[in-house]
Amino acid sequence: MSEILAPLCWRYGKPAGSGTLKASPEDFVVIEDLGFAPDGEGEHLLVRIRKEGCNTRFVADALAKFLKVHGREVSFAGQKDKHAVAEQWFCVRLPGKTMPDLSAFKLEGCTVLEASRHRRKLRTGYLKGNHFRVVLRNVTNREDVETRLQAIRDTGVPNYFGTQRFGINGSNLEMARRWFSQQTPPRDRNKRSFALSAARSALFNQVASERLKKPEFNQVVEGDALQLAGSGSWFVATAEELPALQQRVNDGDLWITATLPGRGDWGTQGSALAAEQAAIASEPDLQALLVQERVDAARRAIFLFPKELNWDWWDEVTVALSFWLPAGSFATSVVRELINQPDDYAHIAE
Repeated sequence: MSEILAPLCWRYGKPAGSGTLKASPEDFVVIEDLGFAPDGEGEHLLVRIRKEGCNTRFVADALAKFLKVHGREVSFAGQKDKHAVAEQWFCVRLPGKTMPDLSAFKLEGCTVLEASRHRRKLRTGYLKGNHFRVVLRNVTNREDVETRLQAIRDTGVPNYFGTQRFGINGSNLEMARRWFSQQTPPRDRNKRSFALSAARSALFNQVASERLKKPEFNQVVEGDALQLAGSGSWFVATAEELPALQQRVNDGDLWITATLPGRGDWGTQGSALAAEQAAIASEPDLQALLVQERVDAARRAIFLFPKELNWDWWDEVTVALSFWLPAGSFATSVVRELINQPDDYAHIAE
């Protein structure tokens, strides 16, 4: 596996115990939260499907075939894990057509829960977040997990991209490396997207991890890019504002961010920018690929704060978790702070 996929820094130190994630698909349930209700009218059809054992693209293609439309006419807000129980929305463009009878849609592992007309296309990332219900089994150190859960509820976890983003054993990341070194992009558009996303995500993880290794990781420095909590807006910290900005970070009003590398201005300045550049200096090919393919640089919060975090110990070795995460974040990054898992979840890639 690539060196950049080596274990990342933990927020609370490496977990003392181990456990089993996804002993069965029912142990990992994700329910999509769009943040809005269907309009009830329009040229698009929103379909909410409960799926198990199917990846998102496979379900989308099956739905397109059933409704006799091209695959590109079916969209979704995000990929959901194949090896889980997931409820998510699919959007089908059906202009001028009556409501189809979806009770006839049959696909093993899938159930249509509801359908309604909508005015706008559902695009990637157009969701508020996801509700998760996760069961951890065979936990070997209940006391350590309990302590970590309480800490996570108070101060969050690193906002790492989960290793399912990188493919089994980092295959998506290696595809990105081959792409640049051989200048031969994957023929399939989805594979090209996976490769670029893996490259960008791995670089972010590395930048965030290097910052977390420092004792003063949560100390605002001049040139930091700070994000308004819960929004996409950010600004650069100036020297004269540091005391006030630090207090706002401590209060949770502002979040420190790390770069999602790409072309253009990364956002940070001075020593903050130099630290980010140094953290991924050993990966010039991945950075060059993102610039070559015109992927714009962006920012992402270093920390993730699960909402509505609750847990219930069924017995001494089994704990059920429930929490809500905003779009683009990973439940496995929460679990990573609780228990050790072989290959850092590489086996559960979609």
